[in-house]
Amino acid sequence: MVQISKLVDDCDARLDAAAIADFCPNGLQVAGRDDVRRLVSGVTASTALLDAALACEADAVLVHHGYFWKGEDARIVGMKAARIRRLIRHDVSLIAYHLPLDVHPELGNNACLAEVLGVPSPAREPAMGVAGLLWHGALAEALNADALAARIGEALQRPPVHVGDGPARIRRIAWCSGGAQKLLPQAAALGVDAFVSGEISEQTTHEARELGVHYFAAGHHATERGGVQALGRWLAQRHGLEHRFIDIDNPA
Repeated sequence: MVQISKLVDDCDARLDAAAIADFCPNGLQVAGRDDVRRLVSGVTASTALLDAALACEADAVLVHHGYFWKGEDARIVGMKAARIRRLIRHDVSLIAYHLPLDVHPELGNNACLAEVLGVPSPAREPAMGVAGLLWHGALAEALNADALAARIGEALQRPPVHVGDGPARIRRIAWCSGGAQKLLPQAAALGVDAFVSGEISEQTTHEARELGVHYFAAGHHATERGGVQALGRWLAQRHGLEHRFIDIDNPA
């Protein structure tokens, strides 16, 4: 058992959250009971995840995608009100970390993708004003596009969308979890053969073809399952908590 304030302080320190400008508040977003024994983690604080967490009698919910995004309607009405009402009625806390959980060199989404992709000792570059957001490195052995797509699909349980006209053998790759398809030109400038992210836009296909690289859209949700699980496991080991990751299916 641990107090929620201690839990959040530990996360803040481990992820260096205060040093990263973000599109939402990181840390404790909705305060519940003081003591935490059971922690549920998930990618997005949807109603389905909250209901599953309540069924598990969780004291706190840890997510990558929480609430109160920059530019959204600040009023707590409609769907947002229904979600927050669930948490408050049951005295359950919501903890969320966005960019700090993308860039962390050990627990982050991109660190987890490095293991999936099989890239030892990756390098990190600044992107969109965030230090260490774009990762790149060399595969242990070169693969063709079909083989890399199969590796990604098996690891993330979702076949990626593959576009582009890259080299026949892929050795150097770059990646960024989530909706980072806009980083494709920056990744290509690093001289990579392929770029992996979560989403694809209309222009992404044309960019990949014209830049001469492969692009793999592996799913926003799928590429961001790793970090929140890693952080949840770290908290469970540190504080003796019960931790369960609940995966709410999302094909996007």
